[in-house]
Amino acid sequence: MRRPRQTPAPPADDAQALVSFYDEAYTRDAAEAERYSRWRALGALGKADHVTALCARAGIVPAATLEVGCGDGALLCELHSRGFGGRLAGVEITEASVALYDGSRLDQPDGGYDLGILSHVLEHVPDPAALLGEVARVCGAVVLEVPLEANLSAARTSKREHAGEVGHLQRLDRRTMRDLVGRAGLRVAHELEDPLPLSVHRFFASTRAARIQATAKWALRAGTHSIAPGLSRRLFTVHYACLCLPRTRS
Repeated sequence: MRRPRQTPAPPADDAQALVSFYDEAYTRDAAEAERYSRWRALGALGKADHVTALCARAGIVPAATLEVGCGDGALLCELHSRGFGGRLAGVEITEASVALYDGSRLDQPDGGYDLGILSHVLEHVPDPAALLGEVARVCGAVVLEVPLEANLSAARTSKREHAGEVGHLQRLDRRTMRDLVGRAGLRVAHELEDPLPLSVHRFFASTRAARIQATAKWALRAGTHSIAPGLSRRLFTVHYACLCLPRTRS
């Protein structure tokens, strides 16, 4: 899947530069912005599937949900359309978002929400465990999702360059994620992986040849993941999502 190039993310300790970087990502030219709006809406379908599936496994029916790193609100809109999450709220570091967050402490009381969501956020921040712990302070349970990029495919130079262009500061695997959850004072209650559906793989395919190639890529990855998930994680990127609960909660 080819995406337009953009300026690499600035250093993680340059807060104002990070804000400007993500503002630019949401305010590019109109045609490109519309295309990426459709891309985020498509991604929100899978993300919402993951949130609802994980909560169903734990019997969680939230009356209030907070998404941290909500972007343009695509996931919140999808959850609303499904009637899931109760009262929905979102915060982000960019001026184009629902509400601003300074990156260190949420302006919310302890336990103010039943569910927190960190979907494709932790790979963008310098201290993922600290952010997860802060969201856990505010939310009774947290669903997080990240791409597992510690694999052979993502190690290629072109892939590493693209990861930098879209602001990835972390290269994560499943073991790292479980350790990160523990350092945030939480435990993994349920987890799932997704090699992504055909519609995602084909989204940026603009020619017949590209669509054929994308279909073959999807078939190979989906097949490998269904037969040998451990091998698939070592070979290519899959999306990992988990439900995190306090260690003392059953």
